[in-house]
Amino acid sequence: MQRMSRSGNHEQQKPTSLRSFRINPEGTERELVQDMLRAEGFEFEPEPFSPSAFRLLKEPFPLGRSLAAFFGLIYIQDRSSMLPALMLQPEPNEAVLDMCASPGSKTGFLSHLVGTGGLVLANEPNPTRLGTLRANLSQQNFIQTVTCKFQGQEIPLAPESFGKILLDPPCSGWGTVDKNPHVTTLWSGNKTKTLIALQRMLLTKAAQILISGGELVYSTCTTNPAENEEQVAWALENLPLEQLELCTPPGFGEAVSLRENSLNITPGMGEGQGFFVAKFLRKSSSLLELPETESKRPAYNPELISRTVLDTDLLNSSLLPPGELAEHRGNLMFLPERLIRSIPLDFPVQGAFVGKMARGSVLPLPRMRTLIVPSGTGPSLDLEELAPIRQLLSGQSLAVNFPGKNWLALYYKSLPLALLRIKNGRAIWTEH
Repeated sequence: MQRMSRSGNHEQQKPTSLRSFRINPEGTERELVQDMLRAEGFEFEPEPFSPSAFRLLKEPFPLGRSLAAFFGLIYIQDRSSMLPALMLQPEPNEAVLDMCASPGSKTGFLSHLVGTGGLVLANEPNPTRLGTLRANLSQQNFIQTVTCKFQGQEIPLAPESFGKILLDPPCSGWGTVDKNPHVTTLWSGNKTKTLIALQRMLLTKAAQILISGGELVYSTCTTNPAENEEQVAWALENLPLEQLELCTPPGFGEAVSLRENSLNITPGMGEGQGFFVAKFLRKSSSLLELPETESKRPAYNPELISRTVLDTDLLNSSLLPPGELAEHRGNLMFLPERLIRSIPLDFPVQGAFVGKMARGSVLPLPRMRTLIVPSGTGPSLDLEELAPIRQLLSGQSLAVNFPGKNWLALYYKSLPLALLRIKNGRAIWTEH
């Protein structure tokens, strides 16, 4: 193992706006992520509503360009946007359905809450947005999350198959008016009728998939009553749902109003965007019958292979939670055990990619830190400062001495970050 120590500086800039973010790792690793952020000049404080949430106080350069963001250790997320996942309150190891998932902010938080032993099935019908969702989840190493591509109102899941569902449907987005001043004009008058109709179809489908006694959170980033309170009233009248009471989350104060048991967050007042959150319980005595809809299911037959194909002196498949490794079109993906137990194997999902098959051998994804062995176990660079990491990411190389090795692991104070290529006795960063 080699240890290196260098330093670097950034220009000081004033933060453009107050922002919130999540730290994905927990325990001592969460502390190391905070250390990384402070080493780059960021100052922040914990948010009172979640131990994973923090509020930025000083931003010497855009937080999205921090090393913590690059390696998926943090995720920038509006504080209001964190509330739907928190209100759903999934338990560790639980299965959750996110019906309209992209870009993945709430999906990621749900994945964090259920942990590596749980399951989040994230659905997104739009191919471009689905690509964004998958990229965000992969960067954050949420291997407990799988994705699928269906129109939400047609997703072919069995009735009463999920105990927790998040429905954050397409909406007019009036709550983002501070960032998008023209949004209320873009979605005004009768223009929201198609959105309202879609929201009701999605609510109906969610009620069908929800088990008796299961819980559904409905949320939007709009302040339009027709998409919020009126949709709740419609659901209570037409679906086997009863509304659950919500409480004001700590730290929002006057920004939140509780109307008819739902949360209404006023834009700007809590340094977060406008949001609406309602929570429902599926009545146990009611049966919901829906007309059958045809939804094309693409041919899907992933080949299960031994997890040990991943094992090297740098990677250890035992670090994965229970589940199976599958190959599909040359890609290696992880399928959580919870998925295999609850959904047929031929259901077209994409698990978290962990590598690719190339000429009979595995080419690991460089940022798949979940699989990296503890520092000192294999060939590694464990850095005490961040400057050499910046050098690597800028295209520079570092001299190393690991004869016969093609890869080494990169750590910051024993926190696994990524894999580096070795070429001609020098370590280089590559995305492939």
